[in-house]
Amino acid sequence: MIKPRHMWPLAIAATLTCAACVSNPSASSGANPGEPPALGQNPASAPAAQPLLPTGGEPVNLDPADFSADITNAYWPMKPGTRWVFRGVEEGEPPQEIVIVATTETKKLANGITARVVRDTARSEGRLIEDTIDWYAQDKAGNLWYMGEQTAEYENGKVVSRAGSWEAGKDGAMPGIMLPALPRDGQQYRQEYKKGEAEDNGEVIATDALVQVKTGRYKSAVVTMDTSNLEKTAVEYKFYAPAVGPLLALDISGGAVREELVKIEQAGPAAGTGPIGKPNP
Repeated sequence: MIKPRHMWPLAIAATLTCAACVSNPSASSGANPGEPPALGQNPASAPAAQPLLPTGGEPVNLDPADFSADITNAYWPMKPGTRWVFRGVEEGEPPQEIVIVATTETKKLANGITARVVRDTARSEGRLIEDTIDWYAQDKAGNLWYMGEQTAEYENGKVVSRAGSWEAGKDGAMPGIMLPALPRDGQQYRQEYKKGEAEDNGEVIATDALVQVKTGRYKSAVVTMDTSNLEKTAVEYKFYAPAVGPLLALDISGGAVREELVKIEQAGPAAGTGPIGKPNP
């Protein structure tokens, strides 16, 4: 997707945020549950003091000693054993259940960095349709890096595609940013890069959104616009709340797909640790 270069993303972000606020009128109107990691203030109001983030195919020289698999990013803390459950809806299709688990496992990647293993599975009418193992790590500045994925798509219980799989440091693949430590309006970064296979980008378009989903009402949420150089018509908006993580994803590129957080809970130590196709979520 070619990233738009006009002011319209800010206007549409405001519209989407308002739509999110009324998605569940019966939800609590309290503040975010819990507190953000100790930054001393609202993460969005802290002074900017971080280097430029990688974009496109820019090479990066990362020192494994500067990274940790213990993810404490204010907008997506990944405490091992945390499970996020989403409901995905698309017009004309049965609803999906999407489950993300920050597992208790880590993996040393080809680039020498040890990453947190995160399991992401999707089911429709009880049938597994996608199973992905993601790898994330955090640098000393608090930026959340996306280090790769092993993915499989299913039809009738059989794998039909593994397209999009990549690992940082292998076959020219390079990691990218999933969430900056201190998001700023207009920040642009790549999320992943493997030429011709994985070329996703992100841009921060709001840092103080009010979002309401089934699990509650959240203040000071960050909104990102995700695009890809390989799918030029697709645009996805994602909403993240301090101390909670992802709340809502809206794909406006066709089909109007919506994924809303419906539950966040503690999972068992084995959750998400099974082999591909048997996630044990």
